[in-house]
Amino acid sequence: MASGVAWRLYQCGYCVLITEVDQPLAVRRRVAFCEAVYDGKAVIEGVESRLIQRIEEADPLWRQGKIPVMVDPGCEAKHLMDPDVLIDATMAKRNLGTSLQDAPLLIGLGPGFEAGRNVHFVVETKRGHSLGRLITRGRAEADTGVPGPVMGVTTDRLLRSPGDGPWQNHLDIGARVQAGDIVGSAGGREVKAKIDGVLRGLIRPGIPVKKGLKIGDIDPRGEESYYYTISEKALAIAGGALEGILRFYRPS
Repeated sequence: MASGVAWRLYQCGYCVLITEVDQPLAVRRRVAFCEAVYDGKAVIEGVESRLIQRIEEADPLWRQGKIPVMVDPGCEAKHLMDPDVLIDATMAKRNLGTSLQDAPLLIGLGPGFEAGRNVHFVVETKRGHSLGRLITRGRAEADTGVPGPVMGVTTDRLLRSPGDGPWQNHLDIGARVQAGDIVGSAGGREVKAKIDGVLRGLIRPGIPVKKGLKIGDIDPRGEESYYYTISEKALAIAGGALEGILRFYRPS
């Protein structure tokens, strides 16, 4: 979701800085700017992100038309650059310490935030009628633990680790699978597809995982281009964040 928001704001002319943890666990890696943490750069639909080590490196990248990414789990950068807008896109389902004092405009994505209390606005992230809606008072819908349906498929489209240990993939993102195909292994146990479709996402191989962690995503629609393009869900959420910025900084 964060990369979709960053991509849309970049396209609208905003200077965007992404802060990340030191070992991101993105599943949809082909559309995740956080891959720059591992590879030094990432490109999503023509927009490039680059890894930086110091906040002073951000401005030169903005001038080059790129998005800087910095490993900064505590988002200490907010104290160094005084951002006009801070968007909490951690998707942790709870507030990890974000407060209204962090920036003139604070937007939280999904559950864990309350508009008017610890953020100015909340953007709804649950699939359905309210997806992408800007909430000016109150909270987003609670996390149910069940992913939104795609062609009527919910939990079966996700791949989860069957045990603890390093993840190793046998197939790669973009591969077509049928129910029962072995996608990879975690903790010495096979991970099999439960439905037919296209592998839309897999976490990076070699990363240690815990039992139950989401490690992959199968798209039952079978459209190959979906794995390397930003989803309609991410773009809807990005539209809600953009609306919040334009509402707050609306010309008087």
